[in-house]
Amino acid sequence: MKKYLTNNVDAYIAKCPKEVQDELRKIRSAIQAAAPDAIERTDYFTIPGYSYDGYDYDGMFAWFSYKKPNVRLHVRPPVIEMHKKELVGCVLTKSIVTFPKEKKIPITVVKKLVKASIKVMKDGS
Repeated sequence: MKKYLTNNVDAYIAKCPKEVQDELRKIRSAIQAAAPDAIERTDYFTIPGYSYDGYDYDGMFAWFSYKKPNVRLHVRPPVIEMHKKELVGCVLTKSIVTFPKEKKIPITVVKKLVKASIKVMKDGS
């Protein structure tokens, strides 16, 4: 069994500004709800991430982060392209959704993106 750095997510959130900590906790909870048996870790990119053993990228399929001034969700390509219509108003890259700080993070969409990222990983796309 691999050993992962799994106890640093709370510390990561605590280091972020107080005004975004609640949003980060909400994203964390959404990811955990979408993938309840995933491994939570901080040893891959040094940001909170989630994985399943046995897949490429060390099984990583989702991450979250804070980059001043925004909260971000990272998923596998091509998930963002597949869900662009639901992400209008967000800044997008190939694998990162940056949520506007003035809007509430759409938790239902976060769960949908996480599930899609797991599917992309498992399908090998």
